[in-house]
Amino acid sequence: MELANDTVIKVEGLHKKFCRHLRRSMFYGTLDVTRDMLGWRYDGGTLRQHEFWSLEDVNFELKQGEALGVIGPNGSGKTTLLRILNGIFPPDRGSVAVRGRIGALIAVGAGFHPNMTGRENIRLNGTILGMTRDEIAARFDAIVDFADIGEFLDAPVATYSSGMTVRLGFAIAIHAVPEILLADEVLAVGDLRFALKCYRKIAEYRRNGGALILVSHAMQLVRNVCHRSLWLEHGRVKALGETQEVCDAYEQDTLQRGLAGARLEEPVRINHDPLVRITKVEFRDAGGAVGDLFPVGAQLRVRIHYACGRVVTKPNFSISLVTVENIIAVANHSLFDAPGLCASIAGSGWVDFVLPTLALKPGHYYCTAILGEGSLDNNLDWHERAYRFAVTADGWPPMSGLFQPAARWDAGPTTPGGTV
Repeated sequence: MELANDTVIKVEGLHKKFCRHLRRSMFYGTLDVTRDMLGWRYDGGTLRQHEFWSLEDVNFELKQGEALGVIGPNGSGKTTLLRILNGIFPPDRGSVAVRGRIGALIAVGAGFHPNMTGRENIRLNGTILGMTRDEIAARFDAIVDFADIGEFLDAPVATYSSGMTVRLGFAIAIHAVPEILLADEVLAVGDLRFALKCYRKIAEYRRNGGALILVSHAMQLVRNVCHRSLWLEHGRVKALGETQEVCDAYEQDTLQRGLAGARLEEPVRINHDPLVRITKVEFRDAGGAVGDLFPVGAQLRVRIHYACGRVVTKPNFSISLVTVENIIAVANHSLFDAPGLCASIAGSGWVDFVLPTLALKPGHYYCTAILGEGSLDNNLDWHERAYRFAVTADGWPPMSGLFQPAARWDAGPTTPGGTV
């Protein structure tokens, strides 16, 4: 396959199949090896019993200095694709052309010998990645400094945490200066400080002409790092294009399907007064319609229904909206926001917590509702993350942060001949 001058990877019509049955898989493997040895032709595009396509008709190109994100649900073929590009698996149909040395981080600790020290594994992995002894010696201190594993450098890798292992693996791979870097969830177990170091190093690597393929479930990471993205679904290409558009479409699809198939368990209740209950919580739009899917910019009403068998003096209603990553996006209390809302309540009724403009980033959110009395620490009925809704983009401009307020920009007058 011919590659253009600036193209480092070209994939055309890629197919890869696996077998769900272990013994039959071993039989098929033995049969295929025997056929290859005897020179018998075999149609690799035909599925045999218990086989399935892990990848089917995948096509894309990667150019020098480009970063390609690969996204999709678990089981969609992302890691299989990286393993084929790295030469671990052969394709069953189609072609893969690669120009340049590949550095791969496909599994935490892959290529490390657990009983060897970090120092020894740097030399071993560096050699595997194609570095000479002199190159390893010249870059050794930089690798150790980047990995930041301290006194564990001379300890067996088996004693490392997953975070330390991935730091060391990434440090070796990026300092090997490959033409192509394959990374599978490389920052998933890293801390914030390490992630920031990786961002800077990846930016430097790309400025020097390095190409990157990044597999990740973290959409913000993909948006920050990658020019283009490839969305795989059941082994097939669902979308390939500009990262923002592909990630938005993937998140929208995930939200729609997640809500359609979701079954919420019974609300988690922590009740300290059997006479006071939150009976239900509803999400309503500006017109009063109840739903669980709201576009960015819409009005959101969270309605808390209650039933009280006694008089509750100075009631406090609390609402928290929490992301699926366990980040509290909103936390409000009527005791502070509306101290005169209700002097007391008895019997049944409801209160609304209103967000005039829903400025949360698209995604799933859990809702916690609390009914208390007099103070924040006197909770009568507590429903912890017992309700769920989703926010969709629906044409809203791209959002990088968790919250996008209705901000205003001001500018001063321009001075002619000003200097930078």
